[in-house]
Amino acid sequence: MDIPLHIGRGATLQALDPRYANRHGLIAGATGTGKTLSLQVLAEGFSALGVPVLAVDIKGDLSGIARAGIASDKIQARAARAGMESWTPLACPAVFWDVFGRRGHPLRATVSDLGPLLLARLLELSEVQASVLTLAFRYADDQGLLLLDLKDLRALLTEVAAKAKTQSQSLGADYGLVSAASVAAIQRSLLSLDSDKAEHFFGEPALDLHDLLRVDAQGRGLVHLLAADQLFLQPRLYAAVMLWLLSELYEHLPEAGDAPQPKLAVFIDEAHLLFKDSSPALVDKVEQVIRLIRSKGVGIYFVTQNPLDLPDSVLGQLGNRVQHALRAFTPRDQKAVRAAAETFRANPAFDVAEAITQLGVGEALVSTLGEGGVPGMVDRTMIRPPRSGIGALDDAARAALIAASPLRGRYEQAVDRESAYERLSQRAEASKPETGSDWKRDVEDAWGKSAPKPRTSTRRGDSVADAAIKSAVRGLSGTLGREIGRTLLRGLLGSLKR
Repeated sequence: MDIPLHIGRGATLQALDPRYANRHGLIAGATGTGKTLSLQVLAEGFSALGVPVLAVDIKGDLSGIARAGIASDKIQARAARAGMESWTPLACPAVFWDVFGRRGHPLRATVSDLGPLLLARLLELSEVQASVLTLAFRYADDQGLLLLDLKDLRALLTEVAAKAKTQSQSLGADYGLVSAASVAAIQRSLLSLDSDKAEHFFGEPALDLHDLLRVDAQGRGLVHLLAADQLFLQPRLYAAVMLWLLSELYEHLPEAGDAPQPKLAVFIDEAHLLFKDSSPALVDKVEQVIRLIRSKGVGIYFVTQNPLDLPDSVLGQLGNRVQHALRAFTPRDQKAVRAAAETFRANPAFDVAEAITQLGVGEALVSTLGEGGVPGMVDRTMIRPPRSGIGALDDAARAALIAASPLRGRYEQAVDRESAYERLSQRAEASKPETGSDWKRDVEDAWGKSAPKPRTSTRRGDSVADAAIKSAVRGLSGTLGREIGRTLLRGLLGSLKR
């Protein structure tokens, strides 16, 4: 009987112990050395165990996991070398997702879900601008304003800017001073998201995390594939999506303790993008999530070309390693080889640093956690062939699987319920003067009923109300009059802006 998390065979059989699969892992190696197939092998194993999988599909190659592989002499020979008792084709139950809704179910999150920290990173805001954004989120919470999509955020920023201009003392006392220039800079950054079509990501229905934890009728974990061929072209949005997913899993999943296997396995391809140009605060948050999320039963596996692409604080938490070949042509490459070699428990049978540069396609240095969570001795391993299909699905096959998906109909139709944009629009509408009101008549009626007749005569043609109005207008020259005049002017300009 095949071992579900069987990776391959070197001097000994190499397999991942499900008890320590939530201790995270790393799949690294140069382009074309077999990282994607290693990812597919592990995803198959988790699915067979009943563990759902969420994996980023950068090039579309992983979509082949949804169809059965094709038997061949080459496949059978490699399976035998890798220690498989038998190789039989088998497809995995797959669900397709796409932030842009083209190649899978739409993946959405609300603006509130993303939060000011990740949103500031997505918008590339300065520290001052990020603090203003945090202030705006706090104001929205206090005012009971839902932030669901980008138009809600734009309306909120307009409201905060207006409050800062007209009520600077009260707003500053509660939230701190707000710079109009900073708000304008944030609004300009939001325009750049429109050009990247990032507005598709924000809105409802947002992803229900429980949908990621499903199994099929046979008890196999669903393999959720996030199409990232277009998302990858927008590195900031890609990083924000993945960091949001990790944060949501950490915040909402209950504690799992020491479970016999994880609840979910997450594979993040091109993982270096999560940390590129990130602020220290964001890196600290990612490190904290990675360190603590294993207690929620989630194993995270980073896929990248060079181990040096990841911060040392993150790299040190990855207990299960699959290291494919690295090329050592430059001093930086040589440094990466040495760094990768030093992360393994040495094997006296060979030089690890030298072996990393000599590995063939489909070979890898493998080290997994053993009894008690102790790293096993590194072994030069032939990775087993996947039982599912190798290569991308064609569009017709993908469309058929999406149509038959157990999640069909849950996310396709966008919902736009009342939120900050509608609430603030209603407030603005209510504050407008009534267009059908005759203010002169109203004043005349009021003065005709309650005002005493003036002792001085009026000019011919002037009514009592006319004289009273002119007298009141002349009184505006005082301090109170100037304040009322400024208020009226702001009201007129506000009406023009609308």
